[in-house]
Amino acid sequence: MKTVLLDKIGSVTLNCRLPREVRVGGEIHAVEGSVVAVRVLTSKSTYNTLELPSGRFSQVKPGDVVAGALGHRKALFGYSGHVPAEVKPGDKLNLLNLGGVIGVHDGGSPDLGAPFVVEVLGQVLHFPFLGERIGVPAHITQGALPVEETLDVRGIPVVAIVGSCMNAGKTAAACSLVQSFTHQGLRVVAGKTTGVSLRRDILSMEDAGARKVAVFTDLGIVTTTPNTAPQAARTILTHLARERPDVIVLELGDGLLGLYGVNEILSTAEIRASFSVVVLAASDPVAAWGGVQLLRDRYGIECTAITGPATDNAAAARLVEEQAGCPARNARTQAEALASVVVERSGLASLVAARSGTEANGRAMAAAAGGSSDDL
Repeated sequence: MKTVLLDKIGSVTLNCRLPREVRVGGEIHAVEGSVVAVRVLTSKSTYNTLELPSGRFSQVKPGDVVAGALGHRKALFGYSGHVPAEVKPGDKLNLLNLGGVIGVHDGGSPDLGAPFVVEVLGQVLHFPFLGERIGVPAHITQGALPVEETLDVRGIPVVAIVGSCMNAGKTAAACSLVQSFTHQGLRVVAGKTTGVSLRRDILSMEDAGARKVAVFTDLGIVTTTPNTAPQAARTILTHLARERPDVIVLELGDGLLGLYGVNEILSTAEIRASFSVVVLAASDPVAAWGGVQLLRDRYGIECTAITGPATDNAAAARLVEEQAGCPARNARTQAEALASVVVERSGLASLVAARSGTEANGRAMAAAAGGSSDDL
């Protein structure tokens, strides 16, 4: 056992609340979620930052000592990698994503270049027994949210956002809806159920106005799989519903034909039944048409609205709407119009009207008193 001073801590380890100075051991548990300390050996000019537990991004440089978690990745437009059967100090591994997931690189995108090469220093230890110097291998299940075996959304409307693929505009749509709902006086919470550990998307939703956010990493999951995704969705929805919001916005990361478990979530009847509306973010008109057909034919889901790059200009949006038979509204340029469609289809219209009436009454009372509604 030796002491290591960390230069950077990956956000994937947030549950562990690691200090800058950690103890590491030479016996490493080569399992998904195991927290290890590594030294960066190479440099990169692209895809060269690390998300910290705070949500900030810090540039990674050769010589940096980093804490991350072993994990796999199967990105269609990014790095792919796996956890090796055995890991020992001195082994050379790779940094597979911006959140600090570490494994063996086995494929990637030419646009990103080769991933960082890192040298394993040891297994990060934590000391759960007060007054005893007995180190236990750190794992991101430490301090994780408890898994929920049953789904209970308490009758709260759930707006689910799915995508035709990665980078199809799912998070932009989620943030747009969160902000629009918040401006209409609704209490909003938001979550993300699938993908590879990175907090950036749910932090963006929080910035947009979500009162509470959750991501699968909070459950101690590095990367979702077909086996873990339904459990993650069930737990996140039940956890967020306890906040008693007016609406839950839920992003299903990756795509309808991805490898992180979206198919299994949509195939689970109780989860599917909890969705009040489903918004499709599509990269192009063919993806929009195909996504609507796939949702209908495979899952019996009627798409509520289409957004994403497929709706970036008026001509494309008209084409998508005509061919897919579904409203097409761009999340960036038609935020209010997209929210209006979702509000109407989700049963939130009466609540929005009531909240708007309360706000108008507050302004009128404030004006009569010579003040502002903020004073009430």
